[in-house]
Amino acid sequence: MSYYSPSIEKLVESFEKLPSIGHKTAVRLAFHMLNAEEKEVQEFLNSIITAKQNLKYCSKCYNISDTDPCPICGNPKREESIICVVEDVKDIIAMEKTHEFKGVYHVLHGSISPMNGVGPDDIKLKELLSRLNPEVVKEIILATNPRVEGEATAIYISKLVKPLGIKVTRIAHGIPVGGDLEYTDEITLTKALEGRREL
Repeated sequence: MSYYSPSIEKLVESFEKLPSIGHKTAVRLAFHMLNAEEKEVQEFLNSIITAKQNLKYCSKCYNISDTDPCPICGNPKREESIICVVEDVKDIIAMEKTHEFKGVYHVLHGSISPMNGVGPDDIKLKELLSRLNPEVVKEIILATNPRVEGEATAIYISKLVKPLGIKVTRIAHGIPVGGDLEYTDEITLTKALEGRREL
């Protein structure tokens, strides 16, 4: 039995659909929005709509950006000979915070997970392979998350890339197994980059 009106209940349910938002937090967020000024609510809604309308995938690395190519791919100072492969856009932000990596990225938008029905064709793997000109690309850094799926994805990519004569490295495991790059501190990520190894 619901204690809220149907409109409030619907708003609470909408917030509950967001990741890591439980019922109590959803109720707090719903009432915060209901108590906010009309202008504040409109600005919030507009920021979501604008982001959805303006953001696009970079045609080179599949980062999400307002521009194509994204600012990283469009920066002539970045080393195109080194590509860091990550699972998610948020992982790029984590890596950039280290100020150590000067190459470019490729976002897979997931990892291989047969248990969840995600195969190599379901992530941006073909797009990665199409970028791998051995005359330009000298190293691939596999920075997938240190979980079973991330490890399986790294091994799979390594087997595809090594025959091309491109060096394949994996970030060191300064990152705890089961952790995500986006929640890892800059020092740990810096050490992981410094201690990467060839597969």
